[in-house]
Amino acid sequence: MMQQTIEQKLTVLSPVFLEVVNESHQHHVPAGSESHFRVVIVSEVFAGKRSVQRHQMIYQLLAQEMQQQIHALALHTYTPQEWQVQQDNVPDSPVCKGGH
Repeated sequence: MMQQTIEQKLTVLSPVFLEVVNESHQHHVPAGSESHFRVVIVSEVFAGKRSVQRHQMIYQLLAQEMQQQIHALALHTYTPQEWQVQQDNVPDSPVCKGGH
């Protein structure tokens, strides 16, 4: 459910590519948790913005979820041009030190 909420809220950025992955199972949390996510988003609205500005845009859209349910959010933000150079090669999330 949280994954769909994140996807829905990020549609306002008109992404040409959006992937939201629930990575909670990789962490020391109860089964079925929705607290750790990785987001890969490609949007023209990121053009001319630094990484911090892009992340701030997303944090603003997900402010309520960040305060209540989301513990960790790995963000990978690209313009369509950067995404072409990236060739779909997104870094893996770091291993959780409290995980299995």
